[in-house]
This record gives sequence, C-alpha cells and structure tokens, in this order.
Amino acid sequence: MAPRPTRRALLRTALAAGGAVMLSAAKPARPGPALPAALTRGETGRVAAILAGDTLDLEDGLRVRLAGVQGPAPDHDGRPAWPLSVEAAAETGALCLGQAVTLFYADDRRDRWQRALAHLTLDDGTWVQGHLLQRGLARVYTWPRTAIGARTMLDLERTARANRRGIWADRFYRIRNPGETWGDLDSWQIVEGRVADAALVRGTAYLNFGLDWRNDFTFRIESDARRAFKSAGMDLQDLTGRRVRGRGWVYPMNGPMIDLTHPAQLEVLED
Repeated sequence: MAPRPTRRALLRTALAAGGAVMLSAAKPARPGPALPAALTRGETGRVAAILAGDTLDLEDGLRVRLAGVQGPAPDHDGRPAWPLSVEAAAETGALCLGQAVTLFYADDRRDRWQRALAHLTLDDGTWVQGHLLQRGLARVYTWPRTAIGARTMLDLERTARANRRGIWADRFYRIRNPGETWGDLDSWQIVEGRVADAALVRGTAYLNFGLDWRNDFTFRIESDARRAFKSAGMDLQDLTGRRVRGRGWVYPMNGPMIDLTHPAQLEVLED
C-alpha cells in the first residue's frame, strides 16, 4: 500500500507541478460561507491524511468523502489525474490536515464503500465544502439523499465559475452544450442548453434538446424522480423552450442521456 500523503508532501508535489498553488493569499475571511441548515451533527475527529481534494482520513481510521461536492480526481487504476487534482488536494490539506473537524450529515451517512458522506466544519466554523467551492476547487455533485444545501452550493459554484477560479479556468471542466456530448460518454458532466421538447411518455419525462431523439441529447426523469421535481415546484412539461443546466453521468441511450434523479441536478436559467 502506498504511503499516505502528508501535508508537506502535498505542498511539495503541488509546487513541482507548476507552483500555481496559493495557500494563504486570496483566501476568503473565515468562516466564509455558512454551513447549510438541516444537517445533522455527527462525529468529531482529527484529520490524519488527505487522499484527494474531496476525500480524507481521520485519525480513528474513518474515511470521509465530502458530501455534495466533487473535486478533481487523482490518478487511479491507470486513469490519469484530472487537471488541478494536486492543487485541490493541497488546498484541502492546508485547510484540514492535523485539524479537528466535526461531521454533519444529510440523510445518507455512508456510501457503498463505507466512507462517511459528510459535510465538515473546522473549530473556527469554516465549512470545508463551501471553502472549496468558493475557491473553484470543487463542483456540486449531489445524490437524492445528500442534496441538503444544494442551492447554497450551486450559488457558490456559479460565482466561482463566473470569476474563472480554479477548475473553471480549465477547458476540461467547461459546461458542455448538448451537441458535443457524444464526446463525453461515460463521464460526469454539466450540460446547458435550450429544451426543444419536454415530453411525458408513460410517466417518464424527457427533456429533449433536438428533434431527433435517437441521436440528440436528452435529460430523462423517471416517474419517482418526477414526483420529487413536482414537489420542489418544478413542472417539467413547462420547460419546452426554456434554457436549463443539468448535471450527471452521460451514457448512450438513443443519443447521449443523463438521468436526473433529484431536483438539485437541474437549474432553470433566466433567458
């Protein structure tokens, strides 16, 4: 097993990668964005190791995957690292390594690998997810039962993207238009465009971005999820002609498709 990266090693690696990491200058004044309400307080612990910008270990051995966000992925199983993965890990390390943290949970507390799915705060009140989103070193990545606080997180992501901070200055993380998604199969993406047709077929909603449903990009919302959208005040059949932004895993199904499983995945934009 490879040794766990230390804070010093992370900073040294980040500097070797180009010296672009700013660990103190331009940081927001603490505590920065407030932790979303309605989360449940959980364990406390001290951070022992940083595995990635969005993953860390506590001294008691608990591995924590930061809920609600996705940081740039390091190299894994022969797959190359994403751009800014070293910088994101270094930022999380500079913020958290050796620090006491408190875990806060939405509905799901563990993923299938038994990692804690948690929001973290430091003793001074700093919300780790908010800090990373504000610095442009993570993007919003929710599941139906980890979506508490999504609106706040989306606002932070939107501001960082408008200011081209961190990952948002790199083309790798650009928002896709529907027409280019054939090149993004089997990856997680943010896609923005105008809905050509919002259709309901046997209880499943389809937001189609072209007239050829066999080849054009589509957001699909199955019946259970559609009820959640309706409860959130979003009538999917009214979205024909509207500009929207959605996020999720792109896969081939009569053209590129993303399944939307909960309302936090879809933003209805102003024209």
